Amino acid sequence: MSKPSIDLLPTSALINEDGSPLLIAGPCSAESEEQVLQTAHLIKNNVPGVTVYRAGVWKPRTRPNSFEGVGIPALKWLKRVKQETGLKVAVEVANTQHVYESLKAGIDILWIGARTTVNPFTVQEIADALRGVDIPVLVKNPVNPDLQLWLGAIERLNQAGIRQLGGIHRGFSTFDNAPYRNQPKWNSAIEFKRLVPELPLICDPSHIAGRRDLLQPIAQKAMDLAMDGLMIETHIDPSVALSDASQQVTPADLHKLLSSIRFTKEDADGEDHHLLEDMRRNIDQVDKELIEVLARRTRLSRTIGQYKKDHNMTILQVKRWDQMLEDILNKGINEGLDEKFVRAIFQTIHTNSINIQTEIVNGKVEA
Repeated sequence: MSKPSIDLLPTSALINEDGSPLLIAGPCSAESEEQVLQTAHLIKNNVPGVTVYRAGVWKPRTRPNSFEGVGIPALKWLKRVKQETGLKVAVEVANTQHVYESLKAGIDILWIGARTTVNPFTVQEIADALRGVDIPVLVKNPVNPDLQLWLGAIERLNQAGIRQLGGIHRGFSTFDNAPYRNQPKWNSAIEFKRLVPELPLICDPSHIAGRRDLLQPIAQKAMDLAMDGLMIETHIDPSVALSDASQQVTPADLHKLLSSIRFTKEDADGEDHHLLEDMRRNIDQVDKELIEVLARRTRLSRTIGQYKKDHNMTILQVKRWDQMLEDILNKGINEGLDEKFVRAIFQTIHTNSINIQTEIVNGKVEA
């Protein structure tokens, strides 16, 4: 996948000047003026580091007749949050009307939700509505694991002139998400950072976890992967929340959670990293050797494919594969490797070998 060209401002409201992570907190839904303001004041007074207050004003729900947000009246409550606490305020927008109302209310940061990111038509309409406006916009990954859709939404906004942009990693909906609400698929987040390293990437542990008890390890993992911030749903009383009650925490529990996280840096200040560089050179050499071994194995797969073609043999030899996998797993375990890791690698290698042999047997390529 080619790296997109994104035109960003040298400074952004989505990046803290001191290099600390951007911390965003607030309820899933703005339910009442009292709930919004009380939660905001408790966060401001008791949770150091949080600079942005989030609240859902319009809620896209899976089924009708669920609480779908208060709508426009809630924007006035967020305006009071800004005035009384000094926190910036952020809301999700899913159509052009949401954009116009949010801009009119002086909202500081907008985000595009996972269900909206999947629809390029809607994203383009939002981008057109924002044309000529200087406001930070965060884009959540689409519900399905499609990195192209995620980057495409960001490109559409950038081409409309938005130059304060970032992503939100909130996990992906798959067939079996257990134990999470949405599978984190950390490799997708890593690839996002590789392709657009200049874009801040915020993690949303609340939507990945779906449960309060899973928030801490997910948030820690995000920080270990050099993400640029966290968005954590926080409610004054989650037990009575009108949406996503099980994944929200109280401001007091948010403080405990954030206090337990080890916030790391990509590079330690003022330290000599010669030893680290030596270890990196060693691992680079091992990676090169792995590629050479894989290339040798691929050549052998081609030779075997030609033999099977010449002797009219089936490509898949089930007993051979079963015995080979058992031997490999035992060898890996004896070497101290994780069984799932070894299994995943060799299933991928075997699938590639089957594909190569299939092309040779069917005459699409030569050995």
